[in-house]
Amino acid sequence: MTTFALSPEVNARASATLARAARTVAPSLDVAVGRLSPALQGAVQHHLAGGGKRVRAALALLSAAAAGAGEEAGVAGAVAIELIHNFSLIHDDIIDGDEERRHRSTVWSEYGIGPAIIVGDALATLALQVLLEEPTAERVRAARCLVDATQLMIAGQADDMAFESRRTITVAECLDMELGKTSALLSCAVSLGAILAGAPDPTVEALAEYGSHLGTAFQAIDDVLGIWGEPARTGKPVGSDLSQHKKTLPVTIALSRGDDNHPELFRLLNGDLPPADMERARVLIEQSGAREETIALADDHLHLALAALDRVPLAVEPKDDLVAIARFVTERDR
Repeated sequence: MTTFALSPEVNARASATLARAARTVAPSLDVAVGRLSPALQGAVQHHLAGGGKRVRAALALLSAAAAGAGEEAGVAGAVAIELIHNFSLIHDDIIDGDEERRHRSTVWSEYGIGPAIIVGDALATLALQVLLEEPTAERVRAARCLVDATQLMIAGQADDMAFESRRTITVAECLDMELGKTSALLSCAVSLGAILAGAPDPTVEALAEYGSHLGTAFQAIDDVLGIWGEPARTGKPVGSDLSQHKKTLPVTIALSRGDDNHPELFRLLNGDLPPADMERARVLIEQSGAREETIALADDHLHLALAALDRVPLAVEPKDDLVAIARFVTERDR
């Protein structure tokens, strides 16, 4: 059972903050994308037109403000993190064979796999160009943070792919994979603004810890939605994670339990999963308590994320915005 109830006030505050961040970063993001080869422009614009909440951009802007600078100090970091995030989405869609994202055709399904690979590569390179246009000490440090996080994200994605062909993994292995796949980039996002603002190390570290725990909570809820989410809200087919044999947290937790349903669930999740068996697998996972345990884990990490914000002095308004966003992204459509 979830600990936090998302009040209308928190929802409104987070939504307004994300909308403001999207408006703030849009002009600079457009300028950056305009530097790409004209041959790539159509595919990039097609992908970006799908929108997105711009959570990572918002975290970069807010961390600069929380550290005592204006949000504008974090704009380069916000653009860079959004470019890396979208590079990863474009490549993930190829890997997973997803033909839709945010209710639109994915880049590979619209333009082909080759063009999609190149578009993703271009966005990843462009992120570093944006940060290193002015190679100040802060921007060099920010670029180092970004490449380290990107490498961790790629390692996490590699583990995620490898786990699909393994019959079982431990819960600890799953959490380590998700720490790289999702948490690393969110931790970097909320570090970038503070780094660019020249904040002291304890402030950067506290914000990074907030982002890391938020990433774990975010991914745990995403894993729940990957099994039980409504396609109209998630933009993906029902049970897409199950059909792809993803070893997400609910699946890993359910398979780690030796109850009476384990043999049937093990058979369903390690073979072909026709639509007729999809609902049975979902029921067995939920009956194991894995859905409830995954949500409880998300709540634990949400608590840890918010506690990290209290370790150092932060500007009040942006800190409150960080709290609102954390609750917003971990309470979505449970």
